[in-house]
Amino acid sequence: MPLLFEPLQLRSLTLKNRVVVSPMCQHAAVAGCAQPWHLVHLGKFALGGAGLILAESTAVDSRGRIGTADLGLWRDDQIEPLKSIVDFVHENGSSIGVQLAHAGRKAGSQPLWEGGAALSAADMLADNEPWARLGPSAIPAGPAWSAPEVLDEAGIEHVIQSFVASTRRADAAGFDVIELHFGHGYLVASFLSPRSNTREDGWGATREGRMRLAVEIARRVREAWPPHKPLFCRLSAVDGSVDGWGLEDSVVLAKALKLAGVDVIDCSSGGLTEETRALPIPRGLGFQVPFSERIRQGADVLTQAVGMIVDAEQAEEILQAGQADLVAIGREALLDPYWAHHAAQALGIDANFANWPVRHGVWLAKRAPGLLRALAAKS
Repeated sequence: MPLLFEPLQLRSLTLKNRVVVSPMCQHAAVAGCAQPWHLVHLGKFALGGAGLILAESTAVDSRGRIGTADLGLWRDDQIEPLKSIVDFVHENGSSIGVQLAHAGRKAGSQPLWEGGAALSAADMLADNEPWARLGPSAIPAGPAWSAPEVLDEAGIEHVIQSFVASTRRADAAGFDVIELHFGHGYLVASFLSPRSNTREDGWGATREGRMRLAVEIARRVREAWPPHKPLFCRLSAVDGSVDGWGLEDSVVLAKALKLAGVDVIDCSSGGLTEETRALPIPRGLGFQVPFSERIRQGADVLTQAVGMIVDAEQAEEILQAGQADLVAIGREALLDPYWAHHAAQALGIDANFANWPVRHGVWLAKRAPGLLRALAAKS
């Protein structure tokens, strides 16, 4: 059995394979509530055989949405639409998690297909839901962004409580996993980096001070999240800025997060600011896998590799080399929602389509002998 298709035990959850579908913003929610689009978008990955599907960045506070049509778990009425998706995924043999996030000083931006630019103050005022760009210091995310409001002690506590309340709603919706989004320049990432956090109090000043919000959110979420359910955390292993948050910082943070009850570190990179252009991360195949490997070894924690992982052989090599425990695909899953099933066949298992949804597999298995004969005759 290829390692990619060996089950993985995480607390009381057994993932049927090591294939994870990454969170991908869809900007399709209405008042933070999931729509039929989300059911089809996430449900097809369950039909496609992924072991774990992570729902997109889901706001813990309406003020901290990335875009106006983000999913949310800041209100109780947002639970039921997500529960119907969770139920469908479970009925079709996969596990599902939700990524909880607060966009911080990067709140309020256009969808990528509209340009991805920061929303203007007028656009934000015109929205039905309230917005607020928040951060550790009054340093904007880039030239087009307004300076964030600086969080005081009460504001920081409100953020932590928002994560905790959303955690309880995620449990009510039936999610198997929570992933805390501490990367890509959003609120917690902005506290981590010395480029965006110039505070001199207990929430800044030193690496430990800048880590404090991340560790405290993880600790409080772990207390609220059922002990049998695993907790993931996405980090930008390097934030991409000059003299910013680096890989060895992430190793130290990963150790602290593990002590706080985090089970898996999802290893991404970049996104702190437009200054990332000054310290580019070459984007080749598996370009973030070395981050996963270093954190796995240095912090003695399970890791998830992500970033231009495109085929079964590449994914299997990552796992066999001990560079990660899980392999996440995002855009490749959009290209091929059945990636996991195709990967199994590429690695020499499930030739008879037995692991496909029965309503699909039976037809594919029936066609297979005739298709092989036709292809052989053609060649």
